[in-house]
Amino acid sequence: MTAGNPDTTKHQRIGILGGSFNPAHDGHVHIAQLALDRLALDRVWWMVSPQNPLKPVIGMAAFEERFASAKAAASIDPRIVVSDAEVHLDTHYTAETLPKIVAQHANTRFVWIMGADNLSQMEYWENWPLIFHTVPIAVFARPPYDSEVLACAVAMRFADHRHDESRGEILAEMEPPAWIYFDTPLNPKSATQIRSRRSSENTSG
Repeated sequence: MTAGNPDTTKHQRIGILGGSFNPAHDGHVHIAQLALDRLALDRVWWMVSPQNPLKPVIGMAAFEERFASAKAAASIDPRIVVSDAEVHLDTHYTAETLPKIVAQHANTRFVWIMGADNLSQMEYWENWPLIFHTVPIAVFARPPYDSEVLACAVAMRFADHRHDESRGEILAEMEPPAWIYFDTPLNPKSATQIRSRRSSENTSG
């Protein structure tokens, strides 16, 4: 973990939002702040992936550039901490990373944070059921994905372990598998849109 990660020697609630952050933007800030509020978290770690196995290398900025982008975007809120955990742990899949993080921080309760877009694609993740059995999961609406995502294969597989939004503040204390879908206000920003706009600006320039 980076030196900037919070001290976990005392009991804390920490959300982990993993991603490429290619680049980081205020949509990431939006979901982190929603998680901090709805889940009563102490911190949210943005875990920058060295290379998402499901995303092409072409168009992916260097890790250092994406990490710097995340640091800049996260500077708006001191409760958001940028992590390069997967670099230090030498892991490539979330199902590898989370058990190691949980084992290293016995006094901390973790929640995996994700957008509804990722839930819809999660069945393609390596050993994805293990994630549900490792930490509680919070899923937030993200355009164009809304509550219809609850009909996807992953959501149906763990339907019996889904809790109501009203229990968000105790999700971190629940024993996994436990997850909540939050039908929260959508932030339209996405890294894909930002990269597309930048590419268009560079071409027109």
